[in-house]
Amino acid sequence: MRTFRNCSHPLLAAAMLFASMAAFAAELPLGPMPISLKYLPVPPVPGLADGSDPIVVNKPAAIALGKALFWDSNVGSDGMACASCHFQAGADGRSKNQISAGGQSKPVAEQIFADSSDATPLGPNRTLSLADFPLHQRLDPLADSAVVFDTDNVVGSAGTFAGEFKGVNRFTSGTDICNRAADPVFRVGANGTRRVTPRNAPTVINAVFNHRSFWDGRANNVFNGSSPWGDRDPDAGVWVKTGPRNVQKQRLHLINSSLASLAVAPPANHTEMSCSNRSLLDVGRKLLYRAPLQNQLVHHADSVLGPYSNSNPEKLNPGLNLPYGSLVRQAFNAKYWSYSGSVPLAVPAGQAPYTQLEANFPMFFALAIQLYESTLISDQAPFDNSARDANHQPVDLSAAELNGLKQFRKNQCALCHLGPNFSSASIAANAAIAQSHPEAFGEPTFRISASANVVNRIPLLVGGLPVTAFYDTGFSSNGASREANDIGAGGVDDFGNPLSFSLQYLQLLAGNGAAVLDSEVNAVRACDFQDAVATNLKLPYSLPNLFTQIDGLMPQPQSTANCFLPLVNAFLPTPAVAAAELNKAVNRKMVAAVTATFKTPSLRNIELTGPYMHNGSMATLEQVVEFYSRGGNFKNDSKHVTRVFPQPTLQTDAQNRADLVAFLKTLTDDRVRYQRAPFDHPELKVPHGHSGDEVATVAGNPLNASLSKDEYLRLPAVGAEGAAEPLPAFEQRLAP
Repeated sequence: MRTFRNCSHPLLAAAMLFASMAAFAAELPLGPMPISLKYLPVPPVPGLADGSDPIVVNKPAAIALGKALFWDSNVGSDGMACASCHFQAGADGRSKNQISAGGQSKPVAEQIFADSSDATPLGPNRTLSLADFPLHQRLDPLADSAVVFDTDNVVGSAGTFAGEFKGVNRFTSGTDICNRAADPVFRVGANGTRRVTPRNAPTVINAVFNHRSFWDGRANNVFNGSSPWGDRDPDAGVWVKTGPRNVQKQRLHLINSSLASLAVAPPANHTEMSCSNRSLLDVGRKLLYRAPLQNQLVHHADSVLGPYSNSNPEKLNPGLNLPYGSLVRQAFNAKYWSYSGSVPLAVPAGQAPYTQLEANFPMFFALAIQLYESTLISDQAPFDNSARDANHQPVDLSAAELNGLKQFRKNQCALCHLGPNFSSASIAANAAIAQSHPEAFGEPTFRISASANVVNRIPLLVGGLPVTAFYDTGFSSNGASREANDIGAGGVDDFGNPLSFSLQYLQLLAGNGAAVLDSEVNAVRACDFQDAVATNLKLPYSLPNLFTQIDGLMPQPQSTANCFLPLVNAFLPTPAVAAAELNKAVNRKMVAAVTATFKTPSLRNIELTGPYMHNGSMATLEQVVEFYSRGGNFKNDSKHVTRVFPQPTLQTDAQNRADLVAFLKTLTDDRVRYQRAPFDHPELKVPHGHSGDEVATVAGNPLNASLSKDEYLRLPAVGAEGAAEPLPAFEQRLAP
């Protein structure tokens, strides 16, 4: 969005913006200057590994535990590890059996596999080719031209066969006891195939900077010890030993821990890793008494697991030299595992009571993985290592790459892909450096708000009318897919509450504080909005998009120190005025544009993390640039039309497009490319489709005769020095 900070009134700025949106791309001033990731601080987690009574007492042991758990195929019900969907630069590079019949919001009855653009089946067990992409094709890919192919199918991540969970084996088999059968949707003929997620798997590298995680933000910034929902979950908590014979369930509130909130979800998800109704307590029971990675080779020079490895320079061997339970005891405060009795938790019929060690396994699992993933920061890309001139511009890039950087800034990219992590979703981290590095957030006449606000404001066109709408910071709609196919952050949690912070904020303004589920919504400052909600200017009339004195205003309740907008805009409507506006049949001041918005991903290592978008609909960076050149695919109401619209300097100039791609490739860290520490890893067999193709598969899987036989990619164990061969880009993995 172009921001006119020298204009006398924010409404005038918005009017100027909408009047000239289609014509002024070639005249835009340069946007924010990206800076090195080396400057970005990891958001702190008070109480995790510091203070007088920390949860983690041995951080290196916790990181080792997290790395083992992340890569261990025993974590899944049928051989799926967390890394099975995050092995390629932290993302998923598989090309076979990766298609889901619709997005996250598509009803099961409407999930239908389509044909590809060449009329061959685009369904289970297909081997993707470059010709299958993009999933939305135009006659002229650079313009709003005729649609020649479109499908609501998604390129996601193959996961589990699912089935009804019955139990685990505590010592040997990695396969859970489940009642399995061919899935009604994911099958080829009568033979079941592995289910596929309805969203593309984003990278876990640099994910520690995300304020919320998952595409829809459902992994809360606050980790509660046992579920993804933060303070929203009334039953969440951990079991704490309070005396020799006493254990008590207590609430946990760890901020900046969305990675932990995320980690507890996939192992219990019946598409990603698990049979239905399995809990992380069951995973703990399965793992705690066995060796980590017991069937996977671990390199003797692994940067984290080497000291625990059973391998030596002469021979690689599977597993680590101590059980998971011992690593937990080394890493975590004894009050979370040392109680000798059972905890008062309901258990499935015929099973033994849970120990404290098992009952707290969700916390051990999640925090260990968070600490491991917090080490996966790729801050040594050519862009990061370049010297800078007086204008903060990198001097060690080629002329083409520098022109690509100029195009990146000029064509709106830097407004969503903001800051050193190239993502506005890095809220706390961006806010922490906004004062010391203002160049990362714009120029004096063209600035972007980088406050800690979890809600912001942006001009949109809703129903053809210009409005200034609230949206969740770090989430946006670019029109990559139809709104009905996946509503993203417009969805609800397990308790029926909105995922969106903006919807909560509207209720707060209207005086309904009980509707605020996430405490950080209370801290949102009006003076930090990109575009104001109210102005204290003495106008004799009301405005269509802005509250004024004539409507009824009050000062914002928070301090106005270091405001982004001038103090004249640090005002809000009174609760009565806000409630009345919210209840109007036509409301243009209290609009939340959150449906079909998704977390803005980092562009770090983007060369290696295809396919792209939440629906995996694009295979190459060139296709992504074409998509933005033409202004997206669909005109959803929440689409950020002030940032995603046709870009003339890209549409008409092939060199500019090529240079933009060249710049994006300067964000690849060679440590990631060659899997060098901290990006090295144990061996892993990744399920990669089934014997056969999309027309016929071979039945007789050992798990159940009605299931298709698995094929695998084998990732060899890699030590700290990395691999000899670089990781390929996604399109290089596709069939010719």
